Amino acid sequence: MADSSASEKNPQGSGPKEGASGDGEGELPKVKSEKELQKEQKRLEKLAKFEEKKRKKAETDAQKKAKVETEGEKKKVEKKEKKVIKYEVPTKAGEKKDTKCAMPEAYSPGYVEAAWYDWWVEQGFFKPEYNDPGMDTEKRGLFMMVIPPPNVTGSLHLGHALTNAVEDCITRWHRMNGKVTLWNPGCDHAGIATQVVVEKKLWREQKKTRHDLGREQFVKEIWNWKNEKGDRIYHQLKTLGGSYDWDRACFTMDDKLCEAVKEAFIRLHEKGLIYRSVRLVNWSCTLNSAISDIEVDKKELDGPTYLPVPGYKDKVEFGSLISFAYPVEDSKDEIIVATTRIETMLGDTAVAVHPNDERYKQFHGKFVKHPLIDRRMPIVCDEFVDMTFGTGAVKITPAHDHNDYEVGVRHSLPFLTIIDDKGFITSDCGEFAGMKRFDARKAVLKALKDKGLDRGKENNPMVVPICSRSKDVIEPLLKPQWYVDMKEMADNACKVVREEKLKIVPDSHKKTWFNWLENSRDWCISRQLWWGHRIPAFFAVIDDPSVPPGRDTDGEYWITGRDIEEARKKAAEKFKVAPEKVKLEQDPDVLDTWFSSALFPFSIFGWPEKTPDLKKFYPGTLLETGHDILFFWVARMVMFGTALMGELPFTEVFLHAMIRDAHGRKMSKSLGNVIDPLDVINGISLEELHNRLKDGNLEDKELKKAKEGQKQDYPNGIPECGTDALRFALIAYTSQGRDINLDVLRVQGYRFFCNKLWNATRFALIALGENFKPKPTSQLSDSENEMELWILSRLSYAVDTCKTGFEKYDFQLATSAIYNFWLYELCDWYLENIKPIIYGSDAEAKVVCQDVLYTCLDVGLRLLHPFMPFVTEELYQRLPRRSDSVPPSICVTPYPVPQDFPWRNIKLEEEVDFIVKIVKSVRSVRGDYNITNKQKPELYVRCSDEETATLLRTHTDLIQVTTLAGEVKVMVDEAPPKGCAVQTVSAKCETHFMIKDFIDIDKEVVKLTGKKERLQGQLKKIEDAMKKDDYTTKVPADVQEQNTSKQSELSQEIETLAVAMEMLSTMK
Repeated sequence: MADSSASEKNPQGSGPKEGASGDGEGELPKVKSEKELQKEQKRLEKLAKFEEKKRKKAETDAQKKAKVETEGEKKKVEKKEKKVIKYEVPTKAGEKKDTKCAMPEAYSPGYVEAAWYDWWVEQGFFKPEYNDPGMDTEKRGLFMMVIPPPNVTGSLHLGHALTNAVEDCITRWHRMNGKVTLWNPGCDHAGIATQVVVEKKLWREQKKTRHDLGREQFVKEIWNWKNEKGDRIYHQLKTLGGSYDWDRACFTMDDKLCEAVKEAFIRLHEKGLIYRSVRLVNWSCTLNSAISDIEVDKKELDGPTYLPVPGYKDKVEFGSLISFAYPVEDSKDEIIVATTRIETMLGDTAVAVHPNDERYKQFHGKFVKHPLIDRRMPIVCDEFVDMTFGTGAVKITPAHDHNDYEVGVRHSLPFLTIIDDKGFITSDCGEFAGMKRFDARKAVLKALKDKGLDRGKENNPMVVPICSRSKDVIEPLLKPQWYVDMKEMADNACKVVREEKLKIVPDSHKKTWFNWLENSRDWCISRQLWWGHRIPAFFAVIDDPSVPPGRDTDGEYWITGRDIEEARKKAAEKFKVAPEKVKLEQDPDVLDTWFSSALFPFSIFGWPEKTPDLKKFYPGTLLETGHDILFFWVARMVMFGTALMGELPFTEVFLHAMIRDAHGRKMSKSLGNVIDPLDVINGISLEELHNRLKDGNLEDKELKKAKEGQKQDYPNGIPECGTDALRFALIAYTSQGRDINLDVLRVQGYRFFCNKLWNATRFALIALGENFKPKPTSQLSDSENEMELWILSRLSYAVDTCKTGFEKYDFQLATSAIYNFWLYELCDWYLENIKPIIYGSDAEAKVVCQDVLYTCLDVGLRLLHPFMPFVTEELYQRLPRRSDSVPPSICVTPYPVPQDFPWRNIKLEEEVDFIVKIVKSVRSVRGDYNITNKQKPELYVRCSDEETATLLRTHTDLIQVTTLAGEVKVMVDEAPPKGCAVQTVSAKCETHFMIKDFIDIDKEVVKLTGKKERLQGQLKKIEDAMKKDDYTTKVPADVQEQNTSKQSELSQEIETLAVAMEMLSTMK
């Protein structure tokens, strides 16, 4: 008997395939091992490519045929080829789609996905008030989640599509479970990104800079651009089927969110959690602004590398370590130091050595002389120095290096800024003043060589920080900025996770959470931009001799206020002067975009006003996002929520994996593997993919590489897959703790799955008949036969497994159960076996069969809906209803729950699994020897004991129908006749399929011998290559892996052929 426990754990992996519809022959359900699943995946990939080849061949054949036909016939052929099934019934936006029209013969994503979304929105299905204006959360429970707001500048990529698919399936599941459900959409103003986009547009169209326009007019230009282009991303989210409440959509620069940002800044400043300080920041000279850590790309170099830098004609060298000598004052000695940024030596103010380093003890307390600028620099002792690295001496540039900054603070060193905001050397650097920083790099090195102080250069692997927006090399600069004190809030954020008040799924990300928060530095929130939330802080100049003048770096002279009059009043009270004595100037900087994003869970509901929505929906339930912004967004929402609202913004965080391409590479424009999900949904040619690259500002070399990557991965472009297939693929491969290597062509396999659903439902509707009326409930009649009880048992398992999958965020478990139920159990097995009943004369049996079939369709579609909303709505609307009170849409129909379907029968499942294995073995023989379905050899099932034989004798009719055997004989002691192909089903059972009279044995042996010899030749070629001495060192790892896999496949296939040939020899 089959192991039922194993079947429960059947993982997803076995991707979809184009197979039989309800009226064809297809694969049977089976318990798949991991190896089999991998093999199935490869088979499906080959199938997708094979289908594409068939399509191309069909086009070629049609063209050849057209050449010899008349012009009129030629037009007919072309017209037929271009025919696409579309929904063409006149339907106004928001009206319900017509499903009373004839059902197209084939599945078409464009047809299926038309009209439904506008109807869902118009009917208010996505609003928490639907059918319950009071939103009774006490009775129904609450599910509330916010979208990770995408940038208004952006266009969705597959990462966004994954986020949308996962969040929407969770939201739809909760909604179908009857909870008051709100998924709140929104968009981020994306300070730097948006400003850069509009600045480029302004220069391209008007040859003007933002400074030519002035701040006020430039901000108006951005608003104009946002109003014109900013809704594009909402359109994409709607195309993906996201069930958002669009009436509550928010933009982070909306008035109510601006008020929330002001309020938050002022309250945190008054609590002492926001302060002003001069510290090193990540500075982009091109943007002329500080940027956040997440906007810094870390480019790893193995050694000397020339990189393009904005503003420089020639590329700049990085990855070299330059050594030079500092002469010791009043001595002939020297101390050698090394640096990758030789230009920064102009700002050196000390040389540091380890206090325990014997080599330098004689120099403690002494000075070195700067060779290029008149400057004495102390030799300081600091334990941060690694004695084993280089010479054990380190140059200290406190104003341009984060580690050196700390040394400078400890030893009270001067902080000399020698690079200005635009990347030029400052005026106090002698002959180097006014040079660009990387031009100065060459000039400083030459000057050191001229003085005989250069001590050589060596290769140095390093990481170069690059601004993700401008591609400029980041320069650490000292700037007076506003900071958030992280200590107390970070401690609280750690505490809530440790006390399990906040649950993070998967658990593995807790380590990252604690590591970041326990080691977090105070957060710089100032940005030198014009687009964004202007900081509500004003510098006060007091016209009163009793009040000494303040400095920009002095926090005491900065006053916060919701407007300038409030700030003036606060300043007057603080400095005890009349309001007219106070002159205020608002900080021109704006806040880091992540500041407003951190307020999103409550700012969208009108905080600080105590609105009904704030009371109802804060705190929320779940926060779902990618793990890459766990600290930048999730942790900051937790910190601001607890600091400003007094409670967590949500109680659970689910972090999905990152999407990589089929080769496991990160998505990158330069690799050509960044794909717009709409191109997967609608399909796109290779030429159009190439054209998309032109918008990516790639260099010629990168553009060529990207095109080559696209040509390799998508030689025929990307086929139209539809939204449902894309969503299901993304969710099905979402595994906790692992990144997703997504082959876009695998999505096409799920389009084939949609086709399977379509054909199965068409067959079922015909089987039910136009006059079929389902029973009011799914209660059984007690007249169901074994196969009906079996399919209901498998349906029950699918219902239970989906519940578990959703509750544990184990989407592979849920999608696997649904996929297997529909494809392997319902379509490929059950529908095949009900045909004798449907087309038979037993009216009572037919009624029972129809009721079971309807239940399978009804429940199966509802199970699938959160993952595939469009095709399930389309098919559900074509089903008859159990009663008139059933909800109008599947998206607000109850999700199946285990207590309503208590039909699990594991013993029966084991018996059917056993029969399936027998049928599978016979179909395998038919395939191996090309025995058609019209040919009906006898089948002998040999059992080792009477118990097994008795079980099988009760199912001989079923075995005969499904194997298309002429006759089925079950035997125990007697031997089957010669001439049979033998297959082992289990330790207790063999099948003997009488094929002798249906094949030419000699011809078959010749054919198999030839094939075996060909395969042996291929195997020898691979093995010879693998035996070469330099194989492991010269052959790429991925090629070695492919060869090993191919070697195993060939060996297995040769062994199978040998067994088949031996079997044939016994038939003569």
